[in-house]
Amino acid sequence: MQGRSIVRWGSVPGVRAVTILAFDAVATLCGLYGALFLRFGGEAPPEYVRAARLAVPLLVFLRVAAVIWSGVHHWSFHVAGLSEAARLAGAMMAASLVFVAAFETTLPDGLPHSVYALEFFLTLSLMASLRFAPRILSRWRGERRRRTMATTLRTIIVGAGRAGDLLARDLDGAEDGKYLVVGFVDDAAGEIGVHVSGKPVLGAVSDLPDLIARLRVSTVLLAIPGLPAERVRAILKVCASSKASFKTIPATYACLDRRISAAMLHDLSPDDLLGRDPVAFDRQEIQRLVRGRTVLVTGAGGTIGGEICCQLAHSGVSRLVMVDMNENELYLRARRLQEECPSVELRVEVADIRELARMQQLGEAHQPELVFHAAAHKHVPLMEDAPEEAVKNNVFGTLNVALVAHRIGAERLVVISTDKAVNPTSVMGATKRIAELITLDLARRSDTRMTAVRFGNVLGSAGSVVPLFKQQIERGGPVTVTHPDCTRYFMTVSEAVGLVLLAGLGDYGELCILDMGKPIRIAEMAEHLITMAGRVPGVEIPIVFTGLRPGEKLYEELLTGDEERTVQVRDRIRVASGPSAPRDLAQRLSYLRQYADEGDRERLLEAIQGLVPTYRRTPGQPLAPAAPAAEAAPRVAAAHPAVPALAWVAGRASPAVAPLAAVSRPTPR
Repeated sequence: MQGRSIVRWGSVPGVRAVTILAFDAVATLCGLYGALFLRFGGEAPPEYVRAARLAVPLLVFLRVAAVIWSGVHHWSFHVAGLSEAARLAGAMMAASLVFVAAFETTLPDGLPHSVYALEFFLTLSLMASLRFAPRILSRWRGERRRRTMATTLRTIIVGAGRAGDLLARDLDGAEDGKYLVVGFVDDAAGEIGVHVSGKPVLGAVSDLPDLIARLRVSTVLLAIPGLPAERVRAILKVCASSKASFKTIPATYACLDRRISAAMLHDLSPDDLLGRDPVAFDRQEIQRLVRGRTVLVTGAGGTIGGEICCQLAHSGVSRLVMVDMNENELYLRARRLQEECPSVELRVEVADIRELARMQQLGEAHQPELVFHAAAHKHVPLMEDAPEEAVKNNVFGTLNVALVAHRIGAERLVVISTDKAVNPTSVMGATKRIAELITLDLARRSDTRMTAVRFGNVLGSAGSVVPLFKQQIERGGPVTVTHPDCTRYFMTVSEAVGLVLLAGLGDYGELCILDMGKPIRIAEMAEHLITMAGRVPGVEIPIVFTGLRPGEKLYEELLTGDEERTVQVRDRIRVASGPSAPRDLAQRLSYLRQYADEGDRERLLEAIQGLVPTYRRTPGQPLAPAAPAAEAAPRVAAAHPAVPALAWVAGRASPAVAPLAAVSRPTPR
């Protein structure tokens, strides 16, 4: 063991280092006599031969010493590159200068000056050949093998810059790789026609379709870190008729391009197609807001609620209470999160937000300082068929969570809303707007600071069109789109939740709206997803327009007409000041609860219309029959102990509930 450590730390060179030093000594000898041979055509004068014999010991010593000093006897044959070659050349130049100075001083007429120059180049060439020959041979063997394999992916790299160069080197140097790089494309005029890593720059990006067809290319690799989404979409549009799949290197490696390799390649994702720059925010700011806190999150098994839990856990909360009715997703998320953040105390609670008593029990048991309410029914067409369920969950579930946060004196409540709450055409959107009204009204009367955060669609969520499109593409199509002109706002899950945390915890106002950038046309996204999969939109994978479903809008909005006055409080976050909730909100909600419990859908929709005047029902939409309601029990005005303007019953409410007396506010912790 002691001997191994000595070899490892270099006090005694290893076998490879000794072999390299021995070769360098022989290379020096061959370089010197080879220089004499070339200078005199094989007939060197005797005096120069004697001078060379005198020079050999000194020259070999200086060359070997320079190699050891520069460390180029410890050589990696497969990853050494230009910087290592420059280091070798510099060491040999230094040795030559010292040799010439010393030898000319002792023997002024020892050797012609041309011999010194020839010896330098010959010796350096021999040393470099030993060091780079294995890499050149490996690259040649790998490319030869890939050219004969049926599974080889003929590849063009977009971007002939530093990242493209390093990626091509890694792909060509891998003997067992599957990519055969045939060339580059780049829009820089000066790059076209040059060679990068031994491969030609074949043309501009606009030439891709012709190059893909002519060179039988099956894969296009985007090697421009941080390539803007508009540029990605333009490339996909150019290649829409080409049968090539697309991969890219992550933008996070823009500053680590020395490490770019084939392992970093990943399929283009819808996140790469957002029509704006990614939202950047300070994670440390979130940590300062939540570190050491006890937090309760409803809907923790869903996409948004689960990501909220993930970011909170990684930001250092002390206790995280995860609440959901979906016990399977809740269990899986909690287990994964506990493995990632073992220091966080996780509490998993299966509960229904529609049951006030259960939510009150959880609030009193855990005493959360921060409450995030993400649980909701979000599926638009299904809620059109079950409006009473949307009301019970989205309206009264939100009410229950808000009341519990108020009663236990929680510091903050953050309610997740949606752009579908703006001028809603669906029951889901209208119920989320009522949830906003409840939050706004309670926020003005409770010591708990309450905020509703409104944003659009989230890429990759369970209800997003993207997973559906991917499934349809995998099956060979068709891809179904509701309308050619249908547009939606999109955000990635991580950036949406990050902004939700900052908006909800930042004391900006009761209604925060996330800036989603420009809306994206759904049909265009479908075309891009098909192209990314290496298929031709409309030819190999047809796109079928099915028409808008009940409750769906052609385009979404982020502000109502009464909320046009907004203030941008920070990047991507705006605060809107809308109209107050009606004075008789409590009474209207009691009617809403009664009609939902009785299954009277026509009156229920009328009551929703009364609370949300901008709600526009789909013309001529038939109402699905509701299940017959059970015999109504005697109505008892068992009211929620709410704040002055909100008074209604926990269960079945009387239509004529009068506002209750004010309850005392709990003292915030």
